Amino acid sequence: MTEPLSELCFVSAKAQVIHGSIRVPGDKSISHRSVIFSALADGVSNIEGLLEGEDVLATLAAFRAMGVQAEGPVDGKLTVYGVGMQGLEAPESPLDMGNSGTAMRLMSGLLSAQSFTSVLIGDESLSKRPMRRVMLPLKLMDANCSAEQDGTPPIEIHASEQLNGIHYDLPVASAQVKSAILLAGLYAKGTTKVVEPAATRDHTERMLNAYGYVCSAEQGVICLTGGGKLTAQDISIPADISSASFFMVLASIIPDANLLLEHVGVNATRVGVINILRLMGADIELLNQREAGGERVADIQVRYRCLTAVDVPPEQVPLAIDEFPVLCIAAACATGVTRFRGAEELRHKESDRIFAMSEGLRAIGVKIDEYPDGMDIEGGDIRGGKVDSQLDHRIAMAFAVAGAVAENPIEISRCENVATSFPNFVELANQVGMRLSINNPIIGGRN
Repeated sequence: MTEPLSELCFVSAKAQVIHGSIRVPGDKSISHRSVIFSALADGVSNIEGLLEGEDVLATLAAFRAMGVQAEGPVDGKLTVYGVGMQGLEAPESPLDMGNSGTAMRLMSGLLSAQSFTSVLIGDESLSKRPMRRVMLPLKLMDANCSAEQDGTPPIEIHASEQLNGIHYDLPVASAQVKSAILLAGLYAKGTTKVVEPAATRDHTERMLNAYGYVCSAEQGVICLTGGGKLTAQDISIPADISSASFFMVLASIIPDANLLLEHVGVNATRVGVINILRLMGADIELLNQREAGGERVADIQVRYRCLTAVDVPPEQVPLAIDEFPVLCIAAACATGVTRFRGAEELRHKESDRIFAMSEGLRAIGVKIDEYPDGMDIEGGDIRGGKVDSQLDHRIAMAFAVAGAVAENPIEISRCENVATSFPNFVELANQVGMRLSINNPIIGGRN
C-alpha cells in the first residue's frame, strides 16, 4: 500500500490581481478511460492531452503489469499497443490504484471478467472508501469478488466461469458504478442494461462507441451486448472541467479578475459547475465551441461579478458532483445563503466531502449547517486559518482558492494528493496571480 512520503502543506494568501490565459491538464475521467479502452483494443492507439497525474499513471501501471506495452506519456502523448479483449495477463503482484477511486471501481468491473486472480489495493485514503456499491451489481453478474468486512479495499477478484448480463437500476447516480458494470458487461453473456436515476458523465458510453463497440444511451437507460471488440483509435483529450472549475470560481470572486481557460471539455453531463455559477450571477462565456475526439470543447472566459446565493437545482447536483468543494467556496463569497441537497454521493469520495468542507469552512469563519446530503452556506467574509484537506485533492485546491480572498492566509495540511489530478496546480495558480506557497514541515522551507 502506498503512503505519502511527507505531509505537504499549502499556504494561500490574499491575491490582488487575477488575469491571464491558461490550459489546465487533460480530463482525468477521459484519460482513465482512454488508457483502459486502448489497452483492450485491437491495434495501436495514440493519445494526446493525457493527464499525467498519479491517478491516471496508476491505471497505466496496472495495464503494464498485465502485459500491455505503452510508450510514454511524454508531454501528454501516449502510445498504447492494445492486446485485444482476451489479451490481458495475470499480474504478478497486487495492482496499486494509489488514490484513485475511479481506477479501482472501473478496474473491478473489468477484472471481474478475466480468467485470472487479481488484487486491487490503494493508499490510506482509498483504503477507507466504500466499494460495496460496485461489488453488489458485479456479484449479481456472477463475479467472484470480495473486500474487507466493512466493504473497503483491498478487493480480491477470482476468475468466474461466465459473467451474465443484468438489468440494474442504480440506487444512486454514479458514473463510476455505471462504468464498472458496463466494463464487466463487455464480457458478459447477453445484454447488460443500466438505468440511471439522474444523468451522470457519459464518457464511458461515448468512448465505447468511438472505439467501435455499440453502446446505446437513451433517456437514462444505457445498454450493451457482450462479446464484441474494440478497435484502436487516436484520441485527443480536452482539458479537465473539474480542474478548470477552481479557476472559474477564483475569477468569479476576485474583483476585476479576467481569465481565459483554453480547450476545456464542456460535455453536457459535466457542465453543472458552469450552470450553477451562472445561476449565482457569474460572468462565464463559452468561446470557440467545437468538437475534439468526440467531446465538446470550448475556451471559457470568466470575469469577476458579485455572486448571489441560490438553492442549487437538484438536477444540477450529479452534473457537478466533483466540483462541489470549490462551489462551496463560491457560496461562502456570495450574498445570502446557498443551499444544496441530494449530494449524499459526496460522502463517498476521496474523503467525506460534506464533512470535510463543513469543518474547513467553519475553521476559516464561514457559517454553515451540515445535512446528510448537503449544506447551507452563508456568504460573508472569510477570516483565514488552518484547514485539514483530509488527504483529498479537491478539498486542498478549494481552500487554496478561498485563501485568495481571505483576510488572513489559509494553511491547508496534507495536500500531497493534489498531484493525483493536477500536478501543476501551484504553478498555474501563481501564474494567474494567486499567492500560493508550499510548506513541507519534514523537509523544511517554503517556496
